[in-house]
Amino acid sequence: MTRPLALACLLLAALGRTAASDVSFKITDAKGQPVADAVVSLVPLDAPATVGPSANAIEVAQQGQEFLPLVTPVRVGTAVTFPNRDTVQHHVYSLSKPKKFDLPLYNPGKAETLVFDQPGIVTIGCNIHDWMLAYVVVLETPWFAKTAADGAALVAGVPPGHYRTEIWHPRLAKIVTRDLTLGGDSAPPLAFALTLKPDHRIRRTPAAGGGGYQ
Repeated sequence: MTRPLALACLLLAALGRTAASDVSFKITDAKGQPVADAVVSLVPLDAPATVGPSANAIEVAQQGQEFLPLVTPVRVGTAVTFPNRDTVQHHVYSLSKPKKFDLPLYNPGKAETLVFDQPGIVTIGCNIHDWMLAYVVVLETPWFAKTAADGAALVAGVPPGHYRTEIWHPRLAKIVTRDLTLGGDSAPPLAFALTLKPDHRIRRTPAAGGGGYQ
């Protein structure tokens, strides 16, 4: 075998070993209905993943007296901005162990930024508007995604290896897991049927004068 041909074979073999996979998910509830806002992640079991903060701007806005979006998955160490796009003040806080914080009354047009440097689920509320609720899911893996309204999500570019698939949703009693081995080709779609708890979020009053917060 000539030297150029040998080098080409070695290169092809190396590419075969490092080819990444795209992993697609389809998440439904017990009745077969699509589940939005589920966070799917792949945790490597062979060796810890190298995780750095996201380079993209991440925000959880206060708009229409709601938090948008409801669920925000981020890498550990990522900065998240909380802009007030409402016409009223908000008091944003969390008592969750991974990130306890308190952003006292701040005015429309103002924004605060926090770094989420510990993994876990951070539940966020507003001390003025009780119905406002959001979650920041802080992950120690770069391979994750959030399901859309159709219950679908795609995690692209996952290296070969052994992984623990984790599914989180606000209405799950506990995280759902499944082991997965990737060999370099796109994996078959992964389907999960979740048993969700009832939605007990505080409801807004329908109109001014109806009592409670507006």
